[in-house]
Amino acid sequence: MKIEPSLKMSIFEPAIFADLKAAAAAKKATGAELIDLSIGSPDLPPDEKVRRVLSEQSAQANTYGYTLGGTKRFHEAVANYYKRRSGITLDPVTEVLQTMGSQEGLVHLPLAFCNEGDIVLTTNPAYVAYEAGIKLAGAVPYEMPLRAENGFLPNLDEIPEDVAQRAKMIILNLPGNPVPALPDAQFFDKVVAFAKKYNVLVLHDAAYSEYYFTGDSPTSFLSTPGAMDVGVEINSLSKSFSLAGARIAYLVGNAEIIRIFKELKSNLDYGTFGPIQEAAVTALDHAEEITDRLRNVFSERHHVLMNGLAEIGWTATPSNGGMFVWAKYPFDMDDKELVFKAIDQCGVVMVPGSIFGSEGAGYVRLALIQKAEALQKAVEQLSKLEVIAEAK
Repeated sequence: MKIEPSLKMSIFEPAIFADLKAAAAAKKATGAELIDLSIGSPDLPPDEKVRRVLSEQSAQANTYGYTLGGTKRFHEAVANYYKRRSGITLDPVTEVLQTMGSQEGLVHLPLAFCNEGDIVLTTNPAYVAYEAGIKLAGAVPYEMPLRAENGFLPNLDEIPEDVAQRAKMIILNLPGNPVPALPDAQFFDKVVAFAKKYNVLVLHDAAYSEYYFTGDSPTSFLSTPGAMDVGVEINSLSKSFSLAGARIAYLVGNAEIIRIFKELKSNLDYGTFGPIQEAAVTALDHAEEITDRLRNVFSERHHVLMNGLAEIGWTATPSNGGMFVWAKYPFDMDDKELVFKAIDQCGVVMVPGSIFGSEGAGYVRLALIQKAEALQKAVEQLSKLEVIAEAK
């Protein structure tokens, strides 16, 4: 029997993470100590209150049926959280929708709104799931470069008129992965005006919205006047509440977008496990307490890594938020080659910037997922990196 993949499988490129893991395992087998800064999976456990609720609920015999979507309590907890955090009033019935992790929502949303050949505006670099969702829907990505001279924000004025006219959706991620740029209110005002002018649906990925280290929290897209008319925001409990493995997130915003996407999801899944939803309710109800502790830890890590990289001659993108540091190294070397050399010579695992798009060439992404002491040691190890090339 000849087994062949579908033609659609060609849109999914092999991820480099398996190769990084294999190289790291080989290095570790030599007895070397590894500092893995590659995957953005929180190393901190969920708050004790959250774990306790999950444990108690999971022990109940009547909690194992289909939930068929978000529970009333979960939807209300999301709406209450948004009201407290950003002053945004959401109807928990029509303007909140649960997803099974933000990646599920991000990949499936284009299927509900894009036809073959539609253009989706995305950034370069960008989180890899965006392109997968765009291509799965048969749409075409148009990449907006993120460059230092523009504060690593997309320049909407550079989008050609014919592209804007054909665009169906724009995907933004601020603060982002891999680039932790932060927008101001004026930028989102411009996004709303653009969306209304060209009838473009806005999807804002706010997965890192609780990762800020100075001043006020990042502006929610939905707090922008007119945003509820044109778009939605997706957020996950994976990062902010250390519930990555629980796979629970939510989409909030425009009621018609929510209604259409809910119709698609009713054909795809039967909802998240009830005890996980109850644990998520507890997390959202105690968000201020939990995320304040999280920010204290990650603020210290951010400071250590940013300052340390600067001291050894690397150029880290200025940032006051996000879960990652985006850094340009001072060597004339391909970024994929460099990360494997760093594993071999230094025992430090990073992600090459070019996997997120061509604008990421010459950069690496480092995740703030180790204690401050380990990050300081990673910097010390990277300072010993030797390459057969002239420094830039």
